[in-house]
Amino acid sequence: MMILGENVNTLKVIDSSLRLIVIPLSIASLWLTLTNYQDNDTYGRLEFNNLKGLKFFVSISAISAGYALIAVVSSWVKNLMNKAWIFFVCDQVVAYLMVACVGSMGDILYLVYNGNQKVTWSEACSSYGRFCARLNLILVLHFIATICFFALSLISSFRVFTRFGPPLSSKEAENETT
Repeated sequence: MMILGENVNTLKVIDSSLRLIVIPLSIASLWLTLTNYQDNDTYGRLEFNNLKGLKFFVSISAISAGYALIAVVSSWVKNLMNKAWIFFVCDQVVAYLMVACVGSMGDILYLVYNGNQKVTWSEACSSYGRFCARLNLILVLHFIATICFFALSLISSFRVFTRFGPPLSSKEAENETT
């Protein structure tokens, strides 16, 4: 593929593009979470600090945005690009953390919309509608970023494991030893 007047690997362009997409998505979900609050005369103020799962979400969003920025810059530096294992491990870890965040956000959204009558938690969205609507938007943005990181983990896996040949069958291994 010809980009910027030189021959650049298509996979590298896709990798960098996905990382560049993740950065604004993670920053937007981070900012929306940090600024999400709503006051209610009856129940008081609800903000992200009131829900531990959102604190975890903020941390992982910041980590994913920072890692994506560092990775996109370092992927264009020749000496660091040879460290495919580093990208592989980091992409896997961040992808799994982001999947955990999606699960956490899904659980939070379920509880704020439905509550849990067994432990006397009532639903909150009838009283805090704007807060809940922003949580939905945050989940969508984070889910898109998670899909990007899932694709990045596949790309980094491909890069690492294509450096090796296919495994030998037991018959081939016996033939090599004799």
